[in-house]
Amino acid sequence: MQYKAPLRDIKFVMHELLNSTAHYQTMNDYAHVEADIVDSYLETAASFAENELSPLNQSGDAEGCHFSNGEVTTPKGFKEAYKQYCELGFTSLTAEEEFGGQNMPMSLNSAISEIIGTANWSFGMYPGLSEGCMATLEHHGTDEQKQKYLPNLIAGEWTGVMCLTEPQCGSDLNLVRTKAEPNDDGTYNIKGSKIWISAGEHDMSDNIIHIVLARLPNAPAGTKGLSLFVVPKFMVNDDHSLGARNAVSCGSIEHKMGIKASATCVMNYDGATGFLIGEENRGLNAMFTFMNVARIGTAIQGVTAAQFAFQGGLAFAKDRLAFRSLDGTKAPEKPADPIIVHPAVRDMLLTTKAFAEGGRALIGYMSQFADTVAKGEGEAQEYANQMLSLLTPIGKAFLTETGLEAAGHGVQILGGSGFCTEYGLEQNVRDTTISCIYEGTTQIQSLDLIGRKVLGSQGKLLVNFTNVIQQFCDDNKDNEAMEQFITPLLNHIKQWGELTTEIGKQAAENPEAVGGAAVDYMYFSGYVTQAYLWARMALIAQTEIAKGNSEHAFYDAKLKTAQFYFTKLLPRTTTYAQRISTGVEPYMSMDVEQFAF
Repeated sequence: MQYKAPLRDIKFVMHELLNSTAHYQTMNDYAHVEADIVDSYLETAASFAENELSPLNQSGDAEGCHFSNGEVTTPKGFKEAYKQYCELGFTSLTAEEEFGGQNMPMSLNSAISEIIGTANWSFGMYPGLSEGCMATLEHHGTDEQKQKYLPNLIAGEWTGVMCLTEPQCGSDLNLVRTKAEPNDDGTYNIKGSKIWISAGEHDMSDNIIHIVLARLPNAPAGTKGLSLFVVPKFMVNDDHSLGARNAVSCGSIEHKMGIKASATCVMNYDGATGFLIGEENRGLNAMFTFMNVARIGTAIQGVTAAQFAFQGGLAFAKDRLAFRSLDGTKAPEKPADPIIVHPAVRDMLLTTKAFAEGGRALIGYMSQFADTVAKGEGEAQEYANQMLSLLTPIGKAFLTETGLEAAGHGVQILGGSGFCTEYGLEQNVRDTTISCIYEGTTQIQSLDLIGRKVLGSQGKLLVNFTNVIQQFCDDNKDNEAMEQFITPLLNHIKQWGELTTEIGKQAAENPEAVGGAAVDYMYFSGYVTQAYLWARMALIAQTEIAKGNSEHAFYDAKLKTAQFYFTKLLPRTTTYAQRISTGVEPYMSMDVEQFAF
């Protein structure tokens, strides 16, 4: 499938829904970012994605990465495309000007990441991981580390990765065994192995900077005993030239279901030289800078999956002929009607469209809070941090799960053709499945949402957000045309609070109740969060239609998609609320031995 960037809708989100220009004016560092600058970046990204990356998507999947004697070669065309990506300035977009960056907002970068990722998700992972590496060094590195690593990372000449997972240790970082032994010169010997390291080894950059979690001798047990280290593939000399090869090697690459053009590596550290980032035994705190960037990036993958499924499904549904419409022939000159006339097909198309456009709005909404966390001050910065804390697990879990659902709809719309490789829709399913797993599984994100963010804050973080929704409803309570959105929203935020209280009561009797309710609570939260954004989009559409805007068809489609969301998707919350009300007992009543076959 040839990807076409949805620039009109991306600009709608940035300029009309979120008023990015006014948002950037609230921060001195971003005050110069006007709408025309944003549009220029978006259009450049769209051209690059459509003409360079999209043609490599299926070929990269078919070829995959190659591994030989510790070296990884990316598929044909990837190295050249990455060079062009660097020349266009995308690697330096959000980085600090002091080290060669452009100091642009994350919200702009997120929109560009969607464009790049929808065209070719495997490609986008290479520079995407570097962004987290740069952010970690910017926030926690010493002046010497910043000077040594950031300029080449920002230029794209070097890339960066984060290294957490080990064979015995996935989401539970208490079990990390990689060791860091102090040397007399202030460096550390890093010994251990990491698995599932995306872009851990490849041929697209001259050096790869590994951000590694490891444990110092006599460190406290658990996550409180983890420290963070920068471990370069090649040592860096004082003049910033490359020195000797470090004791870092790739043992193998994984044979995966999807994202085959992204190298997923086993990395071995055999006494590699590492340099401490931040304080000893405070590595996880520093790593969260990397992880939070990565979680928003992974949430974007859910949007890319839905957008890809929508584009592929729509093109096929308009052309594919099958049966006649039940209320009368729609294409009498043809032997059958195009399948887009059938309600069942439209249901799938509208679901993918609603998830893509609603997800795009949520990513933009989250990313603006990330802008303020990065460059804001005082109460505004603290408030943004609280909002982002709540929204990140919702965005990561809900958008990836709905993205995977949308990817499945794309295959279903195409029928047997969707199951074959020619159209790329089956690849979309394979590529997207990982998004629900890495950077914290759906289940882990759901536990984080209800356990740490909602109950852990005594409901404060949730109240922050429901107050925003309540204010929107109050502002539009007298708008008759908005009643179809306002009443369901009010009912749902009330129920959201009630469900939170109910889970708290269940947990007082049985702590396992939190785990039992977590995923259902996440889905409920996700549908309500998107409902709020869809209501805001509907209001804009109604206003523009009333003004006689020449783009009537665009705004009318936006309004009708909002109505579809509220009438056909938002009611799914009823099931999640019912499941929460039944408690954890149905999960836990059976003895382990009874799980037999």
